[in-house]
Amino acid sequence: MSLSSHQFESILSRVEKPSRYLGTEVNSIRKEGANYFRVGLAFPDMYEIGASHFGLQILYDILNRDESIAAERIYVPAPDMAALLREANLSLMTLETRTPIADLDILGISLLYELNYTGVLEILNLAGLPFYSHERNETHPLIIAGGPCVCNPEPMAPFFDAMLMGDGEEQLLQLCRSVQEFKKTGGGTRRELLKKLALMDGVYVPSFYTPSWDEKGLQRLEPEEGQPPSVKKAVLASLEAAPVPLRPVLPFTNPVHDRLRLEIARGCTRGCRFCQAGMLYRPVRERSMERLLQITEVALAATGYDEMSLLSLSTGDYGCLADLMEHLMDRYAGEQRAISLPSIRAGRLTPELMEQIKKVRKTGFTIAPEAGSQRLRDVINKNITEEEIVNTVRDAVSLGWNQIKLYFMVGLPTETDEDLQAIVDLADKLRRFRTPQGKWGQVTVSVGTFIPKPHAPFQWAGMISLDEAMEKFRFLRSRLKMPGVQFKWQHPASSHLEALFSRGDRRMASLLVRAWEKGCVLDGWSDYFKQHLWDEAIAEEGLDVDFFVSRQRSLDEPLPWDVMDIRVTKDFLKSEWEKAFAMTLTPDCREGSCAGCGICDFDTIEPKLFSEVRTEKAAPPRMPQHFRSLKVNFEKTGPARFFGHLEMIQILLKALRMAGVTFKFSIGFNPKPEIRFGDTLPLGMASLCENFTLTAGAEISAEGLEDRVNPFLPQGLKITACREARPGEKEDPVLYYEVRSTDPFDPQKLEAFAVKEEWILEKPGKKGKVRLLDIKKFIVHMDITEERVLSLSLRSWEERTLRPAQVLTAVFDMTPEAVSNLEIIKVYAG
Repeated sequence: MSLSSHQFESILSRVEKPSRYLGTEVNSIRKEGANYFRVGLAFPDMYEIGASHFGLQILYDILNRDESIAAERIYVPAPDMAALLREANLSLMTLETRTPIADLDILGISLLYELNYTGVLEILNLAGLPFYSHERNETHPLIIAGGPCVCNPEPMAPFFDAMLMGDGEEQLLQLCRSVQEFKKTGGGTRRELLKKLALMDGVYVPSFYTPSWDEKGLQRLEPEEGQPPSVKKAVLASLEAAPVPLRPVLPFTNPVHDRLRLEIARGCTRGCRFCQAGMLYRPVRERSMERLLQITEVALAATGYDEMSLLSLSTGDYGCLADLMEHLMDRYAGEQRAISLPSIRAGRLTPELMEQIKKVRKTGFTIAPEAGSQRLRDVINKNITEEEIVNTVRDAVSLGWNQIKLYFMVGLPTETDEDLQAIVDLADKLRRFRTPQGKWGQVTVSVGTFIPKPHAPFQWAGMISLDEAMEKFRFLRSRLKMPGVQFKWQHPASSHLEALFSRGDRRMASLLVRAWEKGCVLDGWSDYFKQHLWDEAIAEEGLDVDFFVSRQRSLDEPLPWDVMDIRVTKDFLKSEWEKAFAMTLTPDCREGSCAGCGICDFDTIEPKLFSEVRTEKAAPPRMPQHFRSLKVNFEKTGPARFFGHLEMIQILLKALRMAGVTFKFSIGFNPKPEIRFGDTLPLGMASLCENFTLTAGAEISAEGLEDRVNPFLPQGLKITACREARPGEKEDPVLYYEVRSTDPFDPQKLEAFAVKEEWILEKPGKKGKVRLLDIKKFIVHMDITEERVLSLSLRSWEERTLRPAQVLTAVFDMTPEAVSNLEIIKVYAG
């Protein structure tokens, strides 16, 4: 059943964070009509996690550049929305055009985290699609997977028609065009289509590989005739000319990454032996500084972000980092646009870089030593010393950072209690540094459990048991109870489940279905993770978890993920495994000779590096020295009524920046634009008369401001007027509302209210106290103007206010659900 606009708005009024489901974001792309080849790009987690994912932003941009393709986004709905969809027998749809997922040509699902796997089943179920590929036919969309978890495709293989391994920029577009052409020419069966797709680099078709298990329980795959024993990953030769989303979608709500993402490099050759990503994303390919500056200029103008993040597996190793930071901060610091770096390698974060970062505000500071002792850091090939860690933190604290985050793992191969104690000793040493103001450093020690991931040198290791992990966490927690140190840890139960799906084979698929049927979904969220249901499902499936998770594997046994050739040779991984126990370091090949990992053919696949070249810096824009105060009126109607107050503020600030409006900023460590809003509108209420006061540069004229800003606002938000603010002007004393209902208002209840001298409402106060309010003192006027239309005017009384919803509940005996289905509009203030 498809979803009408009325049903859609009715449902939105009953869920938390309804803006997750609007699809009206600035820079989102809607292609209406039946002639498009429709591709759904799905992220198997909730909107605020997936909406800012950079990989999906890239693919969304690439596909929508093709005039014949409409790419649209899909996320897992929160449990309240999922329940309402099922209750109403409504299908999950794409955000942009509300196309039912079952009507798509291709559904592409990103697999980035094993605990998202139940989200895949949730999407398929809400779309009305069979889980298993063999249960689907030509009437269903082609369902494909991509993302780093495809490096071991087997746990999810039974659900997908095809799986893409490697860089997706070229492969996904080629795959879509192949399917388009196949459909246009009436090419034949789905099997014939899949045979054509299997010829592409990086495309694995699970149905062409038959699993069998030997007496030890080891899976082997037998390819059909004509299929290779393993599938080579797709590699993008260079980032320099690769497409970049210059107008990325601006997510609503509070996304985990609300900033411009700049991918400065892809790949890492540091060679940490636990690190899967360091093997999967080889070789290193950097973008030139000139290209990055061009991208930044265009993308900031198209998004209004006030923060940039430099993305890379090892940001500190980028060849032009110091020069790039200097250029960016010279250009954007005056506009109070900050730069944040991901976890950065100790020794690479120099005082000069820190000085650049703090020009606007001190963004997060995270170092990942991974292990506490030098001995164990040598085992894992983490080529940093304690001296480098200490010096980096000392420099940071001396420059004003007093919040330092450190990340470690427990359960690494050869770990002893002495290695754990070294974590404690390091934290104790670092907490003693003081800022120039005399503040002690605050050190957060975050610890997770090591998971031996496929295609990393430690893939043969076993994972420590739950009991062992808990004992190690207790050891650390008891010893890190010291002033200035906070200890955080991830429960090893979720890490063990992650390991099971990371290291498992096709037998995991039925476990996943059973767990989903029991109610497991959104397992990456601690609020939703249900360990007892997973334990039940594992027991009912009869799976030996230790066989997959805790057992150290033989170097010559077949591995479920051998079917995926990441182009790093198994011989290299074996040599690194052996070097670990000899505590022999392998240097980064960008600083020494080739390590022989096998990724490069030195023809099309090889490192692409840039070195610092001093170039003339662009003159920074002249910032205003004089300011004026502007009173701006705006409407909040239609889908915009589902914006929360704080997210609406961020939407407006981004739009003002995109329109070229300069701000006056507050003074302090975290400067904010000087902007003040009037009455906070309840979620779901529309208004024709909202306002805010903005202190802007004196060159910004009130005249025509709405024409400059409105093109950058989402549907339903609209600036209607702007004028100079008057000193000392007060808020409007009376607010006028119109309330529309699908059912008639009861005139007898209104008459009963009118004849009483007072009408007492119990209003919950602070600390559980109940306040008694006479709502008649707040109501200026209330009348049923039409059978289903109520006119209501409210004023404040003794510095207290009343909401229309409270009046409707008290006078007309409406339930909260009934009130949520009303259309309440603030029509006038005066």
